[in-house]
Amino acid sequence: MIRRPRPIVLLGLVACLVVVSGCSSQSGVSRADGDTSYVAGDGTTVILPEAQRQPAPAIVADTLKSGRFDGSTFDLAAQRGKVVVLNVWASWCAPCRAEAPSLARMSTTLSPDGVVFAGLNTRDSGTAAQSFVDRFGVPYVTLDDTDGRLQLAFRNSLPMTAIPSTVIIDKQGRVAARALGELDESRVRGLVEPLLRESAG
Repeated sequence: MIRRPRPIVLLGLVACLVVVSGCSSQSGVSRADGDTSYVAGDGTTVILPEAQRQPAPAIVADTLKSGRFDGSTFDLAAQRGKVVVLNVWASWCAPCRAEAPSLARMSTTLSPDGVVFAGLNTRDSGTAAQSFVDRFGVPYVTLDDTDGRLQLAFRNSLPMTAIPSTVIIDKQGRVAARALGELDESRVRGLVEPLLRESAG
């Protein structure tokens, strides 16, 4: 006589499969609300010696103002002589929300030393981006990168392959460093302070 599995056993197996699939999704590709998916950063940092740095791509983009990406225009080339921190973020990205307070504080702390922060907002509406900026008190400019074209511009130097990603531009306008994943204040200092000691050329 063949015994059929009891319904409670089948339910238990289904629950186990859901748990397993949920855990595996966090090991590389994370899933946000709706159908938005993204690659989570693994925390790696790359710092290039001066001889290996390439000129940063031309970055000119609209900025966020009152929930719309039609404020003023940010031109990366105009920041020559300063260290620039470009951070890719999205309002639906949990690591982006976690790192936002640290980046906001560091942007204020390092500004007198000649460090400029700018956020590259990706796959968001202007309204969602503005809510994020307001919630975390982000004091620096937010650029429109909803289609990812600004990130793609770094593909030949240090590609921004995760959300969040952060790229550091040195005083001579060259791509000097990249961090994948969530940043804290100590990592920001570790990336920026050596560049502040370099000559502007």
